[in-house]
Amino acid sequence: MKPFGQRKLPPARSLAPHPQKKRDRRFSTRLAMTLLNLGCLLAIPTLPASEAWSAETISVYIGPLQFSLSVESLETYAREGTIRPDFAAYAGQLNEEQLAQLRKALATRADVTPVAVSQFFYSTQGEAILRELGKLIQTRTGQSGFYAIRSALILAAADEEGLTPLNVLKKFPTDSIRINSARAFELIERASRAIQETEDAIASIERQALEETQAIAASILTQDLRQPGGMQYRKQSLLLNDIRRNRIFPADIYLPQRSDRAPLVAISHGLGSDRESYQYLATHLASRGFAVVVPEHPGSNAEQLKDLASGLVQDITPPRELIDRPLDIKFLLDEVERAYGEQLNMQDVGIIGQSFGGYTALALAGAEIDFTQLPQKCDPDNPSLNVSFLIQCQALQLSPQNYNLRDERVRAAIAINPLASTIFGQAGLSKIQIPTAIVAGSADTVTPAVDEQILPFRAIAAADKYFVLLKGGTHFSTIGVGSRDIELPPQVLGPNPAIAYDYIKAIGFAFFATHVAGQSQYRPYLSATYAQLLSQDAIPLTLVQSLKLLKP
Repeated sequence: MKPFGQRKLPPARSLAPHPQKKRDRRFSTRLAMTLLNLGCLLAIPTLPASEAWSAETISVYIGPLQFSLSVESLETYAREGTIRPDFAAYAGQLNEEQLAQLRKALATRADVTPVAVSQFFYSTQGEAILRELGKLIQTRTGQSGFYAIRSALILAAADEEGLTPLNVLKKFPTDSIRINSARAFELIERASRAIQETEDAIASIERQALEETQAIAASILTQDLRQPGGMQYRKQSLLLNDIRRNRIFPADIYLPQRSDRAPLVAISHGLGSDRESYQYLATHLASRGFAVVVPEHPGSNAEQLKDLASGLVQDITPPRELIDRPLDIKFLLDEVERAYGEQLNMQDVGIIGQSFGGYTALALAGAEIDFTQLPQKCDPDNPSLNVSFLIQCQALQLSPQNYNLRDERVRAAIAINPLASTIFGQAGLSKIQIPTAIVAGSADTVTPAVDEQILPFRAIAAADKYFVLLKGGTHFSTIGVGSRDIELPPQVLGPNPAIAYDYIKAIGFAFFATHVAGQSQYRPYLSATYAQLLSQDAIPLTLVQSLKLLKP
């Protein structure tokens, strides 16, 4: 058998087309994707459309100077591709590709239910987004655009043309839209600085990986860990009832058919997802001998967003979910131990989670909520472009105390795209002593890599820790396709997600085999060398064990 490093890797599998699902499910997925990225304007229909309520111009004031652009000129460009004189000065600043993207964006319609979006913008998180938008997009007199934006969204959603950015502009309920130039320049400067910091960090990580690659010879890495194992397993569905917390939730368990006790891994999904999101990983680990448990967190799953759309709940997720998610895993482990204890090794458990699930994994690993820094970090007068703060800053509504979220059975943790910077901070993350891996996507706009993964990684005190970078990966690149999901736009998923799935399967198995199952022969696979062997051009993969080259 040739060494793994000398064999040509099989190409990543492409995703099969995914059928359309019910509209309320479609809304849930699109809302979580679009709003948490602050990328699109959405709509809320409660008022009838009226031609009397219509913005005619967009004005930018820079000192004593005023620059105006008619909404009609934008509409003409979107519909016909014709650039009118008042738009020509702005169009001249864009290249052909950017102009084409702008034209497409202006007319792109969001297929979401009006009632659902209305519920979102009356939620705590929705109003927080409107407050920030209101500082940038103002009324003619320079007042906050909070209510005007909401009205425009209402009117656009009620209109036959539907929700498009252009239609939102047309329905703005004053004759002029005023752009706060100072705020715009501030946001542009912040965004440019964040982009530069990310690029510098990636370059440092890649240099470090080149140094670490020399530590492991490729010739000894003979296995392709992306491929499934040969072990048979069975899947069972459970319904758990934590009476103490009045919390009922389902879970799946994957049990390999082996004669000894199986090592156990728990998977925690992200906000708006469900227990199918990482089914590809659960089945992969089960085929290689791991038992896997996957709960569905009722306060932050796809059903929660559906209930928000139906007006049954008021928030994307309640503050208490920051505590309940780790407690879900604790309760699940207790119940699994009671029912399957003779089949499982419950003293050495692994945890992996994505996004909100990444937070959950870090909490179970020992990270503690730092209530002392939250007021400063969540100062509404100094807002951040980091939209994960919408979730992290909800901790301010919790009673400040030690919630004891650590579970001593958890011996190793992987956090994919976690939100961690503000909720834990350096002090809270320094409490983690067990082997930990952090996975980041360089194109993640929900939990930005530098703030939420790179700097938090440096704060973790564990002796065995690994930083895994998917260059070009987004917040959604590793999330699998479930039966209740839809096919999302390529720019949201990033390059071929099947490649990202394979990375998670290979690195995930090597990590848990080493640090949960005690199979030391897989430790060399947790290396920059193996990551280089796996890496494909569409999403280059890098793994390092320290970030000493980065500025603190």
